[in-house]
Amino acid sequence: MPRFAGRLAWLGALALGLAACTAAPDFTPKPKGYNRIVLPPHRYRPLPGGHPYTFDYSQSAVVKRDSSYMAQPHWLNIYYPQLHANVQITYMDVARDRRLYNKMMEDARRLTGKHQVKATAIDERILKMPNGMRASVFELQGEVPSQFQFYTTDSTKHFLRGALYFQTATANDSLAPVIEYVKTDMVQMLNTLKYR
Repeated sequence: MPRFAGRLAWLGALALGLAACTAAPDFTPKPKGYNRIVLPPHRYRPLPGGHPYTFDYSQSAVVKRDSSYMAQPHWLNIYYPQLHANVQITYMDVARDRRLYNKMMEDARRLTGKHQVKATAIDERILKMPNGMRASVFELQGEVPSQFQFYTTDSTKHFLRGALYFQTATANDSLAPVIEYVKTDMVQMLNTLKYR
């Protein structure tokens, strides 16, 4: 009887082995994929009052006051909850104070320049806005924490700076569609900017 059981076990293992070899389809490894990013359509609304400036911002974003320890009264975060993106808006009333105006200009350039360590390129261009003012716009490439920045001033009273940041460690090439989406919104902010 034990001999018969041994043969039966051997035949069962052979049958399973043959069935497994013939039933399995050919396996092909899949290429590395990325998450699908669904971006909402660009729609805008005006910034709520109470600030010395106004612009249109995305309906997909939420306006929050800057809560950092050094925040000034009119510093804001335009936060995109779905995209984990944040546009930091800083504003300073330079009130014909040439020293303060020069300091703000230097700070804006210094903060952009801090990214040179990781940036593969920093492209600067001047954007002429519909209100006749100009904005300095910086596009940063490479694995930098801020991919798009701008500053604009009327050179007498108002100085406004914006910088895009993401709250994620995802590589910038994976974020490229989201970066382009938010950049479009930031240019809309500039094109609709008015000082009060």
